[in-house]
Amino acid sequence: MGSWSRTVLILFLTISAAVLSTPLINKLQPDKEWPQLVKQPSQDESAETISEKSKGGLAVELVNGQHLAETVKKTEPEDSENEDDVSADIISKCLIEAKDDFQKVDYTGAQLWKVSTEKNGWRVVLNRLRRRNLISTWGTNGTSIDILVQPNAIQNVTNALNREKIHFEIIIEDLQARINQENPPLDENEIELQDRRGHRMNWKQYHRLEDIYGFLDYLAKTYPAIVSVKSIGNSHEGREIKLLRISNGNPKNKAVFIDGGIHAREWISPATVTYYINQFAENFDVEDDDIKNIDWYFVPVLNPDGYEYTHLKDRLWRKNRKPGAGRCSGVDLNRNFGYRWGGKGTSNSPCDEIYRGPRAFSEPESKAIQDFFKSSASEFSAYLTYHSYGQYILYPWGYDNAVPPDHLDLNAVGKKMATAIKSTGDDNYSVGSSSNLLYPAAGGSDDWAKSIGIKYTYTIELNDRGFYGFVLPTQYIEPVAKESLAGLRVLAAAVHTA
Repeated sequence: MGSWSRTVLILFLTISAAVLSTPLINKLQPDKEWPQLVKQPSQDESAETISEKSKGGLAVELVNGQHLAETVKKTEPEDSENEDDVSADIISKCLIEAKDDFQKVDYTGAQLWKVSTEKNGWRVVLNRLRRRNLISTWGTNGTSIDILVQPNAIQNVTNALNREKIHFEIIIEDLQARINQENPPLDENEIELQDRRGHRMNWKQYHRLEDIYGFLDYLAKTYPAIVSVKSIGNSHEGREIKLLRISNGNPKNKAVFIDGGIHAREWISPATVTYYINQFAENFDVEDDDIKNIDWYFVPVLNPDGYEYTHLKDRLWRKNRKPGAGRCSGVDLNRNFGYRWGGKGTSNSPCDEIYRGPRAFSEPESKAIQDFFKSSASEFSAYLTYHSYGQYILYPWGYDNAVPPDHLDLNAVGKKMATAIKSTGDDNYSVGSSSNLLYPAAGGSDDWAKSIGIKYTYTIELNDRGFYGFVLPTQYIEPVAKESLAGLRVLAAAVHTA
């Protein structure tokens, strides 16, 4: 018997045993294809049926796979399904997932829709569709929500929304085509320039981890008086988590910590953070004192395994790569930090995109951040974590609809940052607390940073507002990073006056 056959047999037996004891495990990772055995709602299913059957206790997924705080109160039992059918679905899914581990995920025919949230009942309908694995959700701007619709569910989702008279428009007609166009290869002139420059970073392309780390090492060798690089830990798959420090060595400096790439698919985040690094390192001598007199700490890719996975296997993967069964691998690192861990907006299911992990700081990536702050003697005045998308400047708290005592200070500086961004690139950023402006989500890095006494703590959700979503073309890298840098300079000024 070959290794593949043995793997399939072991997996079949394992899943069969699990099904006998847990027949309700019937989830498929959002954004993924599902086997034909998974039941879809019939095209003649009435709106009333959809609404009534949707009164379960699950919340509707929101930005980047997260959930709304509001849940639909459970008044009726879940849909009854034949237990044998459920078992067959589970086995079929797991066998397909095991085989697909050797293939790149293809989103041909999948579409991104913008669905209006102005009509009552939209949560119920989308909840129903999500629970049946017909859609997953990407982002929201308050009046609409972006949903990813798989190609073989387009007619069913169309019917469900039309019956409830919920308006929607198609934003991306073929997601794979958009992915194929997102990160084109460089021309020959740019490749030649890379060779002369000594590193491959250029902000005209989304780079692999090797290029990013090579760039950090290049800066440390080129500017040893101000730049240093070290590893603060290793990922599940053994990749280094590299931190770069830029400092003039003044012992009186305050410190600012910036991370990117917590969520693997948000490529604009590491691109923006590395843009900052390049600007400060290459131009340090002519920078303002607000920049020079801060110790800058950057972790451009906090989730190196997930980031590489999005380049090699699944462009829309979100979590880290904690080993698991099939697509039930990974932990959402931004639900794994230790302040109010396990609360609202998190999941205890490894198959969910917002899986919080078995305990706080269970993951080597989040633990590396905790350990760094424990060992650092620097006086940190700010912590910024860069994400996408939606164009938000968010401050704590995220765990619940509450704000810290100094929220007026955070709001004032956030609005100044938004004004600087607008004046530089003409993009509008909304400012507010995470839980109030978006949704509650416990276990985030920003809440944890605030809880250990760091004053200016923000989550920055970069561009755009949904036209491209996570698949932002490379021509936007420099404009987004440039305007975001204007906002960062405002923060630097605030740190000095605090």
